[in-house]
Amino acid sequence: MERMTTPAESLEIRPPLQQRSREAWQRVLDAGVTILEEGGYEAFTIAAVCERAQVPPRALYARVDNKDALFLAVYEHGLARVRADQAVLDERDRWRGVPAERIVAEAVRLVAGVFDRHAALLRAVILISGVHPEVHRRGRRYSRELGDQFTALILETGVEIDQPDPGGAIRAAFDTVFSTLVLRTAYGPGFAAATGTDEDFLRDLTIMVTRYLLRPGG
Repeated sequence: MERMTTPAESLEIRPPLQQRSREAWQRVLDAGVTILEEGGYEAFTIAAVCERAQVPPRALYARVDNKDALFLAVYEHGLARVRADQAVLDERDRWRGVPAERIVAEAVRLVAGVFDRHAALLRAVILISGVHPEVHRRGRRYSRELGDQFTALILETGVEIDQPDPGGAIRAAFDTVFSTLVLRTAYGPGFAAATGTDEDFLRDLTIMVTRYLLRPGG
């Protein structure tokens, strides 16, 4: 039976100091991510994590006070993988001499690719964020970070945005892309639109953004 959270308990993590403990904690985090990917938040229990990571509950409670603290640690561990994947948005050299339309289209495709490669994890955290205030808060922070990367990529590569407020227009385009991908990831491709291939969806999304930013009214 899992322990209940009490007011005296916290969401803090007590980092392991010894190599063996660090290895066990790494297994716990990896196991937690896998469980979220395979079964969502409903499958995420202390017992399931301990069984998957092959650690006793006492080893887990040495690091955290409760399930919520464990879940948030696993959440951050999983999001670290996502952030590492999206680091390509910060690589400016690869965009030198690339036409503006291709830069905008590739920026959209890169963001969509991050969602696609991490869909199982992102689906789990998106769905729980509606009833978990801390996950919702951290998700908003993540969205802002990704939006900053997307906006900076397009602005700093010299793309001329034919809008009165270029930065605001890029951010609005990102918000549309992000919201669309969140819905598609959480509820499937047929939730908000007629079903089609993934490539059709991505093509239409990139056309919409490039026309908005580069050819208003086109």
